[in-house]
Amino acid sequence: MSKSPFIGDTEFFPGIGAIPFEGPGSDNPLAFKAYDAGRVVGGKTMAEHLRFAVCYWHTFHFTGLDPFGPGTRHYAWNDGADPMDAARRRLDAAFEFFTKLGVPYWCFHDVDLAPEGGSLAEYEANLAAMVALAGERQSETGMKLLWGTSNLFSNPRFMNGGATNPDFEVVAVAGAHVKAALDATVALGGENYVFWGGREGYASLWNTDTKRELEHMATFLRQARDYGRSIGFEGTFLIEPKPMEPMHHQYDFDAQTVTGFLRHHGLAGDFKLNIEANHATLSGHTFAHDLRMSADAGLLGSIDANRGNAQNGWDTDQFPTDMNDCVQAMIVVLEAGGLGSGGLNFDAKLRRESTDPEDLFIAHIGGMDAFARGLLIADRVVNHPRYRNLKKDRYASFDAGAGAAFERGELGLAALRDHAAAATEPGRISGKQELVENLINDLMFAEL
Repeated sequence: MSKSPFIGDTEFFPGIGAIPFEGPGSDNPLAFKAYDAGRVVGGKTMAEHLRFAVCYWHTFHFTGLDPFGPGTRHYAWNDGADPMDAARRRLDAAFEFFTKLGVPYWCFHDVDLAPEGGSLAEYEANLAAMVALAGERQSETGMKLLWGTSNLFSNPRFMNGGATNPDFEVVAVAGAHVKAALDATVALGGENYVFWGGREGYASLWNTDTKRELEHMATFLRQARDYGRSIGFEGTFLIEPKPMEPMHHQYDFDAQTVTGFLRHHGLAGDFKLNIEANHATLSGHTFAHDLRMSADAGLLGSIDANRGNAQNGWDTDQFPTDMNDCVQAMIVVLEAGGLGSGGLNFDAKLRRESTDPEDLFIAHIGGMDAFARGLLIADRVVNHPRYRNLKKDRYASFDAGAGAAFERGELGLAALRDHAAAATEPGRISGKQELVENLINDLMFAEL
């Protein structure tokens, strides 16, 4: 293969150059139709609004295996008997991909980046070596790290969780891994650090002390926060809710559960939420619901952009192409004032049937275009007077008089009773649900 014009000594995606913006009239599958990074929307560029990131795990490790069969894709960067040689090749492939796709950010788990090895010391040495190389690649390309995290769920030692494991020896290993991942995140200038409690939960209540495990989880998070601050991490700590799978029940069930947990344990000042679309739907909510609950609590931090399959009912991690989801999500983000230090990370994987290297580009292009269209439509919606007034008018009775006094906490139940007794029977005020739904469709399908 020829020398890559971008990274390293080998070009892993030959024949694919920098992905251009060609606009809605293009039929080129390797071009953006809607995502124009420099286009200004509501005072910021698309790139500033969306802050796209590519995930390291699904994109460069996942080869299409499922519970019924092995992988269907072969990636040259995974070749080689030496795991560290493969890790270095994988990193070069990743940065070639990031650069050609034109995203500003990436994110990783510790053991995505470096093989764990046979001991804690080997794990730490491997990770440190790969972080040093990743730092060089970031300097060469201008790429930035959206967030780092530690995988506390794949290794068999974590079969009962990391921070909530009933065995203290496992909790200690989890702490060592989070320390190393925090060190890596700081070294690479990461803007956030994520906790995904993949196995922080229980399989059976019969043998689980849930109160103790939740207290251990809070203690672990406090220690991680304190260590991160002590080494100079100024970013946001993020918790990613998920209700179940692989555990029967996971403690970070949904946005409201995590919000209550953070407030109960005094952690809301340092932690926010990283909302994943597929996890929200697994909890019985919509993607927009968990975003809205996070935003209402002032805790919306970042987004794992994907979608699930309603017929499958499990974490399929498909690329986000549902425009209703994208529009509703971006409405919440715009009304919340943006994602701050967060962004849109594609925690999504190719389908088992997609086997060509170019499919990685096609999938990400589709997701980026979908959210770019969602941003344009959302900006149109939130600035439309009818949309704003339909919601505002529903609550007009709280804007003055007794309603405003109630909101201020000035009316007790006796005062509410006296007000009701003096008033006539309330009329029926239409919520105009069909009207607002039709309006959204009108705005969605108007020319962008």
